[in-house]
Amino acid sequence: MRQKPLANLRVLDLTRLLPGPLATQHLADYGAEVIKIEDTGAGDYARTMGAMNGDTSYFYQVCNRGKKSVRLDLKQAEGRELFLRLVDTADVVVEGFRPGVMDKLGLGYDALSERNPKIVVCSISGYGQTGPYALRAGHDINYIGYAGVLDQIGVAGAAPAMSNLQIGDLLGGTMSALFGLLVAVLDARASGQGRHVDVAMTDAALAHAIFPLAEVLAHGGVKPRGEDLLTGGVPCYGVYETADGRHMAVGSLEEKFWHLVCDTLGRPDLKPVHLATGDEGARARAEVAAIFRSRTLAEWTAIFDGVDCCVTPILRLEESLENPQLRARGMVTTVDGVRQFGPPVRLSGFEPGPFTPAPQAGGDNDAVLESLGLDAAEIARLRTAGVI
Repeated sequence: MRQKPLANLRVLDLTRLLPGPLATQHLADYGAEVIKIEDTGAGDYARTMGAMNGDTSYFYQVCNRGKKSVRLDLKQAEGRELFLRLVDTADVVVEGFRPGVMDKLGLGYDALSERNPKIVVCSISGYGQTGPYALRAGHDINYIGYAGVLDQIGVAGAAPAMSNLQIGDLLGGTMSALFGLLVAVLDARASGQGRHVDVAMTDAALAHAIFPLAEVLAHGGVKPRGEDLLTGGVPCYGVYETADGRHMAVGSLEEKFWHLVCDTLGRPDLKPVHLATGDEGARARAEVAAIFRSRTLAEWTAIFDGVDCCVTPILRLEESLENPQLRARGMVTTVDGVRQFGPPVRLSGFEPGPFTPAPQAGGDNDAVLESLGLDAAEIARLRTAGVI
């Protein structure tokens, strides 16, 4: 049997909350050894954020499975030395502090690279390690606001809409970090020299705003929110309310699909207004909306399940967790009695799992330190001194 694809990758994870921990959980899911390093105080704040399940929150549990946990006080010299000894054995360090914090601790990229030339250090921040905003605080709503993404989300005439799927945090802090650090690891293994990977969540949101950029290039500016191709400006692509207050997603951009929609709705006369805009488009959208309000979500789902034209129900997450397609893909799994999302990328010859639950704070202190050659007496002394 082949080993897991990242079985030879050792990751030291200094991150907290969401973007970094989810990135390193993805690495752990594919076989990396991830050692979560927390301070000797509060540690990862996610442990106590939101609804609790036992000693830790659901939030923490679904972002930290498959990891080990070590508690180190990096403000003490002995704590920093233990961390450096772990760096000697590692491939990647991931951190999410404000720029400059790692340098102040004496653990910046230059110091770590001197210790282990192959080390890849991935720094995740809102605005990056450079630039006039580098030291500013922020959250997802701020990052996508600066990137021009938030302005485009929502319906015509209303304020920008907020999503609880954090576009900047997850596209930037999670997925772009994974991409960047794995690129650097490949290079380090070929060249013998690691890199500092600088991931800015704002940059990543901006870099993927493709359709708005095309609009700017063509016309000098974006169309108002709710008035372009993908935000409700045309009849064939949008969200329509049903009789029971739910919604259907109509994504029939291609003419052949729109024609099937019109036939299914019993309105072949609407075929010519496929991509209509302005007053004509508004009238057509109103007519389509009136039709969808005549039946329930379940009724429309039953009708369109047999028509391949990109019309689907908008599910609530509890319904998504029971969806036969998502379940067939292994996207719903259970870890220590808690339903979680499965790994999102399928690889041939690799079956994800079994997954171990998120670690207790410092639960692997002894085992990890023993692997560095420390004996029980020395570990006890460090614990008494508050280093671990």
